[in-house]
Amino acid sequence: MAKKKPLVRRVLILTGDCAESLEVLYPLQRLREEGYAPDVATPKGKVVRSVVHDFEPEFETYTEKPGYRIPADLSFEMVKPEDYSGLVLPGGRAPEYIRNEPHCLQIVAHFLSAKKPVAAICHAAQILIAGNFCKGRVLAAYPALRADVERAGGTFRDAECVVDGNLVSARAWPDHPAFMRAFMQKLKGV
Repeated sequence: MAKKKPLVRRVLILTGDCAESLEVLYPLQRLREEGYAPDVATPKGKVVRSVVHDFEPEFETYTEKPGYRIPADLSFEMVKPEDYSGLVLPGGRAPEYIRNEPHCLQIVAHFLSAKKPVAAICHAAQILIAGNFCKGRVLAAYPALRADVERAGGTFRDAECVVDGNLVSARAWPDHPAFMRAFMQKLKGV
């Protein structure tokens, strides 16, 4: 009799060009450390160029610099959401356009309706807003999105991590420790 192979715990990361470098790479590496097999999906399945957002003393908002090239494992069209136990939605500028890509909102809807853990950080709230997934939810996001979250029927919390059912959210990369700790607990069913 053949031995059953152990189930590989897979997590999907949906992103695109100009995603915040740390908001893709930190979850990717953290998931690997915990024994998960994360897949990075991009609109066309190509390598994407991330960016670094930081604050400079003379600027009133964040600045943007080129980040790392991040290879994709598959395109949005190739994603079979039922094969994954969790979803990560990084921020940066990528959510602004990937929310308009075919399959993006369908993928997110699968995870939310199946009550699988979803981690959304920073501008990932734009994806939740576009899919009408904020209504009745409490979430953190980049503070400049407060009005957008509230207009979409959500309750904005300015906190390093907010857990609302299967949705784990945070403001931005400085919140990673609390954000990823809560997401890992959701993935492990703790």
